[in-house]
Amino acid sequence: MVGEDRVIMSVKELRRVHVIRQTMEQKLTQIKAGTLLGLTPRHIRRLIERVEQAGDQGLAHRGRGTPSNRRIPDKRKAMALQLYEKRYADFGPTLAAEKLAERHGITLSDETLRRWLRERGIVHFTRRKRPHRAWRARRAHVGELLQLDGSHHDWFEGRGPRCVLMAYIDDASSRVFVRFYEYEGTIPAMDSFQRYVQQYGIPLAIYADKHTTYQSPAPPTVDEQLAGITPTSQFGRALGELGVELIAAHSPQAKGRVERLFKTVQDRLVKELRLAGIATIKAANQFLEAWLPSYNRRFAVQPAQAADLHRPKPAGGDLNRILCIKTTRCLRRDWTVVHHGHLYQVRTNVRAAHVIVEDRVDGTRRITHNGRPLSYHAIPARPERVAAPPKAQVPRPPVTPTRAHPWRKRLLPEGTRPAAAGIT
Repeated sequence: MVGEDRVIMSVKELRRVHVIRQTMEQKLTQIKAGTLLGLTPRHIRRLIERVEQAGDQGLAHRGRGTPSNRRIPDKRKAMALQLYEKRYADFGPTLAAEKLAERHGITLSDETLRRWLRERGIVHFTRRKRPHRAWRARRAHVGELLQLDGSHHDWFEGRGPRCVLMAYIDDASSRVFVRFYEYEGTIPAMDSFQRYVQQYGIPLAIYADKHTTYQSPAPPTVDEQLAGITPTSQFGRALGELGVELIAAHSPQAKGRVERLFKTVQDRLVKELRLAGIATIKAANQFLEAWLPSYNRRFAVQPAQAADLHRPKPAGGDLNRILCIKTTRCLRRDWTVVHHGHLYQVRTNVRAAHVIVEDRVDGTRRITHNGRPLSYHAIPARPERVAAPPKAQVPRPPVTPTRAHPWRKRLLPEGTRPAAAGIT
C-alpha cells in the first residue's frame, strides 16, 4: 500500500479487475470471464466475492508489501558478510558463495551475496571485452583437439617459489587437466602429456603456441630444405611418433579457450591454495588430484557428439621410449660416446657410426641403436695430465769472442782493412 486510496497493482491484476467488473455488471458470463482470464468459474466467483467485500484492491496480491517467508534471516546475513570481509574480501561473489556453503554451511546464491555487497558499497565488476568478430565453433568430439599452454604466475602469493601451470583443455567439452612444474620446457611438457595420456588416452591433435618447447626455432638445413622437411622440436617429434597433429597458434586469441582458463584459475585456484595453506609444488599437485574433478563437474560442458576419439595408450614401455629427448651421438672406434660432457662405454657389440641417447622424463638415460637398447656404463672422469715442472734455469757465464772470431772481422771496403789502416 502506498496510501489509503492508492493500491499498487500489476497489469495482470488490472486486467482481472476489468473483467470481474464486467461480469458483476452481467456484461459477461462467469464461463466467458474464466475463459478470458484462464480461470475456472469457481475461482471467478471467489474473485467476485473479494471485490464485493474489499473493492478493487481485493484483487491485489495479498503478499505485496510484506516480508517474504523465504527471506534469509538477518542473523545469517550478518554472519555471511562478516565472514566475507574477514576471510574472502578479495573473492568474487560466485566463489565466495561457494566457500560460504562449503566451509561454513551458509547456503545462499551468488546473486544474493552480490546484492548484499552492493548495498555495502562493495562492487565486483569486470568490463567484458567486445567479442571477436570471427567465432570458431567447438569441435564435436572429446579428444578431437586439445589446447595446451603454460601459465607463469605467482601461484603461492609469495609463500613459495614461482612456478608454471601446464594446462590442457578439451575443445569439445572444456574438460581440464593441469599440473604444476618449475618451468615451461620440454621435460614438463612431455611429463604432463604422459600423465594426460595415462588418464584419458591419446588425442588426435594439440593446439599450442610458438614457444620453443612446441615449435623449433632452428632454420632448416640444406638437406631439410631439399627434402621439404620442417624442423621440429623434441616435443613435436614425440607427438609425431604418437600420431598426434601439432597445430601452431599464431596469436593468443587463436587459443582463447585455454587463455580464458588461465584467467579463471589465476583467481579461483590461487585462493583455493591459500585456503589450504599450500606453498610447495609437490603439495599443490597433490591438491589438484582432488580439486580437478570438482572443477570439471562445474565447468565442463556436454560435447556435441558422444563418441570419444581418444586412442588407447601404447602398451609396455613404448610411451616412455617416445616421450623423451632423443639426441644422435657419434660412436667412437673404442665404442665410447660423449654426451653432455660425460663419457660412456658401450658394452654391447654393435657396428654403427651413430647411436641415439634417450633422456627420459623420469631422469633415466638410455642408449639405443635402431630401437635396440645397448648396454653401457659411465666412465669416471679421466685423471688430468699434470704438466712437468719447468727446468731450473742455470745462469750461463758471459762468453768473450776470441780475436779470430768472425764477429771481430768488420766488413770494411778493400784497402781499409785493419792492417792497412794501422789498426791492431
